[in-house]
Amino acid sequence: MTDSVDNIFQNIPETLKEELIEILLEDKSVRIERIVSMGHASPPGHWYDQDRDEFVVLLDGSAGLLFEGKIEITVMKPGDYINIPARVRHRVEWTDPSKETVWMAVYY
Repeated sequence: MTDSVDNIFQNIPETLKEELIEILLEDKSVRIERIVSMGHASPPGHWYDQDRDEFVVLLDGSAGLLFEGKIEITVMKPGDYINIPARVRHRVEWTDPSKETVWMAVYY
C-alpha cells in the first residue's frame, strides 16, 4: 500500500505535439493507461487491432471512434465508456482540438 495520491487531471502539458500515454498500473493481467489527446486522431489508414480487450472511459473532452465496417462515428463525451473486445478494429477519428481529451484505458 502507498500513501501517495495522484490526480488524473494533473501534470497535463499545455500543448501536445503527440498524444500523451502514461501507464498508471500494470501487471501480468491488466494495464491501465491515462491517455491525453488534443485534436489528435489515428493516422490515415491506421486501425487499432489489439490482442487484449480494452475498456475505455472518456473523462474530459470529446472524441469520435470509428469501428471497422460501421459508417457512423461513435461520439464519446465525459462519463461515457465502452468495452472494445480484442481484435475489433477501430480508430480515433477526432478528438476535441480546443481542449484536452482525457481517457482512461484498461487493457485486460
